Amino acid sequence: MPDEVGEAIARTLREASANMGALYETSKRVGEIVLEAEMRAARFLGCQPHEVIFGPNMTSLNFTLSRTAGREFAPGDEILVSSLDHDGGVAPWLELAHDRDLVVRHIELRDDTTLDYDDLEAKLSDRTRVVAFAWASNAVGTVVDAERVCSLAHDAGALAWIDAVHYAAHEPIDVVRVGADVLICSPYKFCGPHLGVAFGRERVLERWRPYKARPAPTAPLGRRFETGTLPYELLGGFNATIDYLDSLGGLEAIRPYERELGERFLAAISDRVTVYGLAGMEGRVPTFLINVEGVPAPQVAQHMADHGIGVWAHDSWYSLDLYRRLGYDDQAVRLGFIHYNTADEVDRLVTELEAV
Repeated sequence: MPDEVGEAIARTLREASANMGALYETSKRVGEIVLEAEMRAARFLGCQPHEVIFGPNMTSLNFTLSRTAGREFAPGDEILVSSLDHDGGVAPWLELAHDRDLVVRHIELRDDTTLDYDDLEAKLSDRTRVVAFAWASNAVGTVVDAERVCSLAHDAGALAWIDAVHYAAHEPIDVVRVGADVLICSPYKFCGPHLGVAFGRERVLERWRPYKARPAPTAPLGRRFETGTLPYELLGGFNATIDYLDSLGGLEAIRPYERELGERFLAAISDRVTVYGLAGMEGRVPTFLINVEGVPAPQVAQHMADHGIGVWAHDSWYSLDLYRRLGYDDQAVRLGFIHYNTADEVDRLVTELEAV
């Protein structure tokens, strides 16, 4: 996390440890922080400030908003989820389906881990209420054509519901351009605090009845869906995060550099390193799931940690419908690059992968 983000969190705790709505100075400061956070989030997502909703994390927001949307659903209605998804984008719908007698169906993948759009079209029907999908896989980095999926969902009369947690760390977002109805992301993925940020399309939010304590504020629109006191210090940190990204030129400037790092990695590894999913940088973000021939994934991760390189070994990566398809026996190693990584670090990573 950049120093200025941590400093903003501490400053908020020192200078704005209050709640909104009072006449004294610290309360006014809290109100200013929230307004600034809504405006910065709106600019980051490409929406209006009153369409922004904050929460403790993506998964909590997803459970909250899916329950709110589910008030309109009837037994037998269907939710489509992607087989590429993190379970934070699947479990809320499975639980809602259990409670309301709904049907959850998985959209298939092609062999290269890209979404099977023909299967999506075949599974859409007049009973489809939501098409929920991850814009980018947190496990293998594969990117989905969000504009295409949203358009297909709308043609069927369904909501387009995007998990952008992994995508938002690497690519600029424009919710209007892609046609999202709901989009949720997590600022900790792009050097911010642990927080959830959601977009809800105005015409969708206006028709929903929120789960809400009385008589909490119901305006601006997005605040209707914030179920308790916000973590104001984290919103202060979020504001500093967006300012930090702006200082680098935003994700539009960051994206090509990160992709260069990914290309450098792929060009340097030997055939002893298996990369699951797409083989090149086309159609992906610079996140890679790998295994090293003859070496268990936990041993690879330990070797890298011993040499000051942070990678993880895991079995499912919370993508429960994906990992069974990838063909590894137990675990795989996930690694990735972001704007603070250097070409020298990529080279050192490759050297240690070959050494192990």
